[in-house]
Amino acid sequence: MTITLDIQQPAPFDIVGSTILIAGNASAFEGTLSIHVSEGHDEYTSFTTVGSLGLRQFQGSIDIPDTNAFQLNRLFLTLADDTGNENGPAVVIPILFGPRILPGYGGWQPYTVQAGDTLSSIAQSQYGNSDFQPIFEANQNILSSPDVIFPGQVLRIPRNDI
Repeated sequence: MTITLDIQQPAPFDIVGSTILIAGNASAFEGTLSIHVSEGHDEYTSFTTVGSLGLRQFQGSIDIPDTNAFQLNRLFLTLADDTGNENGPAVVIPILFGPRILPGYGGWQPYTVQAGDTLSSIAQSQYGNSDFQPIFEANQNILSSPDVIFPGQVLRIPRNDI
């Protein structure tokens, strides 16, 4: 089977901001891919264009307004070539919505866990308070419990001051 959608950005469980950047390689009927972002309570749609003859690189984006009604921080980005018919190829990627994880989200910084660290102590050093929830939510794809972290583990620390 020929690959017609190869999404390189965002990767699964990337933390995204209000503008979600999308890039990859695709071949689409009439050169159009539809973009859908949803988490079951709210949905936004857009489209991007790609070359229609052979596999082509593409870049696109979708803006999520501040007035969104998302109730979960895990979103699903669907990129589909449904211009030829509604059953065309599609790719679904789980992503994490930074503005739901930390108000004013502007990006994240890596932090390597040291011996003796807890999520509360990391939050205290990074945010000035012990609210570890943003760190736990930003790393939900690698952490199963806020009480289980290991030295050497690299965590994403969401920031609103970047």
